[in-house]
Amino acid sequence: MTLIGAGLGSLVSASLALPATAQDVQVLDEITVTATRAARPIEQVPTTVQVVERAEIEQQLRFSSNPAVALSKLVPGYSASTETISNASESYRGRGLLVMIDGVPLNTPLRDVSRIASLIDLNAVERIEVASGASSLYGAGATGGTVNFITRRPVDGRPQVTVSTALRAFTSNAANSLAPEVSVSMLGGHNGFDYSIVATGRSAGRTYDGAGRELPSDAMLGQGGGDRYWNGNLFARLGYNFDPARRFEVSATMIRLEQNPQYNTLYSGTYARPDTSSLYSGFSVMERTSSFQARYTDQSFLLGALSVQSFYNETNKRFNYSNYSFPYNSQVYYSGNPRSPTSPANQTVLHSTRYGLTATIDTPLDFLWRGTRLTWGADVIRDHTSQHLVDGREVFTPLGQTTLAGFAQLQVPVTDRLTVRAGLRYERFALTVQDYTRPDIYAGLSGTSVFLLPAIPVLGGSFTYSAPTYNLGATFKLTDTIDLYGGFSQGYALPDVGAFTRRAGSTLAYACPLTRPTCLPAGTAVSYGSIGPRAQLVNNYEVGIRGRVGAFRGSLAGFISTSNDGVTFDPLSNTMSQQKEMIYGVEFQGEMQVTSALTLGTNMTYREGRYDSNKDGRLDSWLPNNRIANPFRGMIYGSYRFDNDVTVRIEGVGFTGRNQPINLAGTIYPIKSGFTMNASVAAPVFGGQAFLAVNNLFDTLYENPTATSVRNLTSYAWGRTVTAGFRRTF
Repeated sequence: MTLIGAGLGSLVSASLALPATAQDVQVLDEITVTATRAARPIEQVPTTVQVVERAEIEQQLRFSSNPAVALSKLVPGYSASTETISNASESYRGRGLLVMIDGVPLNTPLRDVSRIASLIDLNAVERIEVASGASSLYGAGATGGTVNFITRRPVDGRPQVTVSTALRAFTSNAANSLAPEVSVSMLGGHNGFDYSIVATGRSAGRTYDGAGRELPSDAMLGQGGGDRYWNGNLFARLGYNFDPARRFEVSATMIRLEQNPQYNTLYSGTYARPDTSSLYSGFSVMERTSSFQARYTDQSFLLGALSVQSFYNETNKRFNYSNYSFPYNSQVYYSGNPRSPTSPANQTVLHSTRYGLTATIDTPLDFLWRGTRLTWGADVIRDHTSQHLVDGREVFTPLGQTTLAGFAQLQVPVTDRLTVRAGLRYERFALTVQDYTRPDIYAGLSGTSVFLLPAIPVLGGSFTYSAPTYNLGATFKLTDTIDLYGGFSQGYALPDVGAFTRRAGSTLAYACPLTRPTCLPAGTAVSYGSIGPRAQLVNNYEVGIRGRVGAFRGSLAGFISTSNDGVTFDPLSNTMSQQKEMIYGVEFQGEMQVTSALTLGTNMTYREGRYDSNKDGRLDSWLPNNRIANPFRGMIYGSYRFDNDVTVRIEGVGFTGRNQPINLAGTIYPIKSGFTMNASVAAPVFGGQAFLAVNNLFDTLYENPTATSVRNLTSYAWGRTVTAGFRRTF
C-alpha cells in the first residue's frame, strides 16, 4: 500500500489506505514509502498522507468511473465532485490540487481550466497517492495538495489480460440514460522486457436528478456536463530492466472526449436546467490530451539512487457555447447586434503544450550521521498556452513560461524514535506575455442596464517570478505502532495568468454605451504589468497522530493554511482578486476490522476559511462557496465478505450546508446540506466477478454543492443510478 506526504511537498507511499476487504489489511511495520522522490519508512514522513489502493479502486469503479467521485468519498479534505467532465471549484483543503500521472503534472498552470482529474482512466491506475497541504516538490500549483495516479505495473510471465464491462442507467429513465463501458488491459513481461496496455471506451446518455428531471449539459457555464458524451482512454508502457539496479521505460497516456449537447442551458429561475425550447447550436465539447514520458533509474549510481525523467504534454480543450443570461452569464463576446448580443463564436478552444526534464538523486550521508540522507535535484519545464474563440480570435494573451528549479531535502534520524526532515526549493518563472486585442464584450450591469466593453489592446512583455520555499518537520514513534508528526511546508504558484488577462479592460472604466461603441480615447490600452497576478506563496502548518491499536487503525490531523495573495473569483461581477486569507481544518480517518469478514470505517473532515475582502489587512469575511462549499463532509461504510466470496458494501455520504457572508455587505449564497447512500454486491461468476451497484439508493433530491458554487446557481446532484458489470482476468 502507498501514501503521499510532504515536508517541502514530498511524495510518499504508505498504507493508511482503507482496504475494501479483510484480505487487504497490512500492518504499519510492513510499509515502505517514497518520500522526497526517494524510498523512506512511513514513520519518517511528517505530514498527512493517504492512498487509494487497487482493491479500493476496483470497488469504486462499481459505483463510478470518475476519479473525482472516488476522491470526494475517500479522501478527507477533497470537495464534493461536480459529477461532470469538469472539476470546476473542486478543491483540496480549499486550495488548488496538482494532478499527476506517474509523477508528471497534467495541469495547465498558465490557464487553470479544471478538466483533468475527472477524465483519467481508473482502469489503468494501480493506486492513487494523495499528499495533503502546500507542496512545491513537483513544481508550482500544489497549494492545497498533490494527487498522483500511479499506473498499472506488469508481472513477469505470460500475458495477463483483463476484460471489464459495465452498463449504468438512471432509474428515472433507463432507456434514455444508458451508459455502457468496456475496458481491456494486457500486462506481461519476459527476459527483462515488460509492458502494460490499457484501453477503455465509454459513453453516456442523459442524466437525471432525484426528482426525475433531466439535468442540463452545461450547468456551470462552459465547463461541460455529465451527459451525451463518448470518452476513450489509452495507456501504454514499455520497460526494460538492464539489471536489478537499472531500468528504462517509456509510456504514453491519451484522453479523448466529445460531448454533444442537445439543448442550451436555462440559467434563469431557481436552478439550472435544460432549455428544451433552445437547441444547442455550438460545436461539440472536446478534449484531446496526450502525455508522453521516458524515465531512467539507476540504484547503483555513484552519488546514490538516480532518477531522470523527461515528458511532453499536449492539451486541446473546447468548451461549451453559451448565450447571454443575466446575472449568471452577464458577459459574452458581442455579435454586434444588441437584439441578439451573443456572438456565434462565443465558444473557446484552449491549446497548451508542456515539456520538461527532471532529475533526482538520493545520496546517503552516513559519514555525517548514521542513516542521514540527502535527496536533491533539479527541474526544467517549458509551457506554451493560448485560448481563442472558434473563429480564431484570441481571448487572452498567448503565454510562454520557462521554469527552472532546484531542491534539496535532508533527513536525519536523530534517535531511533525521532526523525527530522528539512529542505528547500528555489523556483524561477520566466514569463513571456504576447500582445493581443481582447474582443468586444457585451456586458450587463443589471437586468436592464447593459453596455459594451469594446475591443482593447493588451500589451505584454517579459516578467520574472521567483522565490524559495522551505519545509521543516519531524516524526516521533510514540509506540511501535503509533506515530506523532508535525511540520511546516510551503507551496508556490503563479495563479491562472490567462484568466487575469482574459478579463483585461472588463471594468466600467473601459465601458461604452451600445449606441456609442467607440467612446474610448484613441490609443487606449491595458498593460499586463497593471493586471498581472502576484505569485502566491502558501504556508501550511500541520500536526497529527496515526497508527494502529489492535484491530483499529486511523489518523487524526489538524492544519492551518495561510497566504497573503490568495485568489478569489466573483462569478456575478466576473472579477478575480488577490488578498490575505487563512484556511483551517481537522481530518479524521478510522477503520475497524471487526471480524475477518466485517470491516467498518469512516472518514470525516471539517474545513473553513476567511479572507480580507476589502484589503485592509483584516480577515473580515468568509471565503466564497467556490472555495469552500461545505465545512463538514464525511463518509461511513461497511464491507462484508461471505464464505462463498460474495461481498457487500454499504456507504453513507453526507455534508453540512453553508450560510456565511462572503463580504462586508453581508452577501450570502446558502448551500443546503445533503446525505445519500450507496450499495454494491459482487460475486464470483464464470471465473470472473459480476457486480451490481446502486448510487443514491433512495433517489434523494439534493444540491450538488460544488457545481452550485461555481456560479452561485443551484445545480442538482444525480438521482439513483444502477450499474451492472462483469470483470474477468485470463
